[in-house]
Amino acid sequence: MAPSSYQAPKRGDKAEKVTYSQTTESNLSHTQTTVSKLLEGKGDAVFSVRPTETIREVVGLLKEKHIGALVVTDQNGALMGILSERDIVRRMAETPGQTLPQSVEDLMTRDVQTCSPDDYLMDVLSRMTEGRFRHMPVLKDGNLCGMITIGDVVHFRLKELEYEALRMKQMIVG
Repeated sequence: MAPSSYQAPKRGDKAEKVTYSQTTESNLSHTQTTVSKLLEGKGDAVFSVRPTETIREVVGLLKEKHIGALVVTDQNGALMGILSERDIVRRMAETPGQTLPQSVEDLMTRDVQTCSPDDYLMDVLSRMTEGRFRHMPVLKDGNLCGMITIGDVVHFRLKELEYEALRMKQMIVG
């Protein structure tokens, strides 16, 4: 038997605490972020080379621009391929001392995976991870309008998470 001074807690005895739970919307918001959102912050600069240029020229441009890949375009700017540092290093292993004079068209990847500004970042990230490549040209109506890297996507997502954490912290404190 309970002591006579004891009263069972009743609804409303304690002040209602406001809690902030994760919702389907907050958990899935990052899956709705598109490539165009990333390009808004990154910009749409795309560095390209022609298929007849040499690997020596490409290496100089990669170094100068601090980038890891270039798109290969024709005289009208249409995408023909992509050439990455990885492509060059592999060819150097195959043709030591003879790689720099070779032409871009001999090394470039012709079957280029692309995305559109409307594609979801998480889908693009999955494609890049599964395909084991780090650079993806962005095409809008068949025209180059940007280039994203796996690093861009990861960095963008980390910034989103930092913002979400800050927002939640402000909601809890405020």
